[in-house]
Amino acid sequence: MKNASKKPVLPKRLFWDVNPENLDFDKKAGFVIERVFERGDVEDIRSIRRNYGDSKISDTLLKAKYLGLQTIYLASAITGRKLTDFRCYRNRQLNPGHSAY
Repeated sequence: MKNASKKPVLPKRLFWDVNPENLDFDKKAGFVIERVFERGDVEDIRSIRRNYGDSKISDTLLKAKYLGLQTIYLASAITGRKLTDFRCYRNRQLNPGHSAY
């Protein structure tokens, strides 16, 4: 982590289900990174990139169990990794949804 002592400045709307004042941004880095990529805007993503660094973000997103398809594409563009490198993308391919019929 780049700035382990500083908390990223994030809007409370991203953490509606937890108390952001009690959230340990170091221990729960994976939760924070995934939540911001799923629900945050560009400024929120820039904030966590400054705080955690691209290496930590890349590792976290590559191991995530679930990310929306748009988030996977965004993460792929930011990290420079192929879609098939993401665990959640491979799982999505192995478990296709129901057919339209």
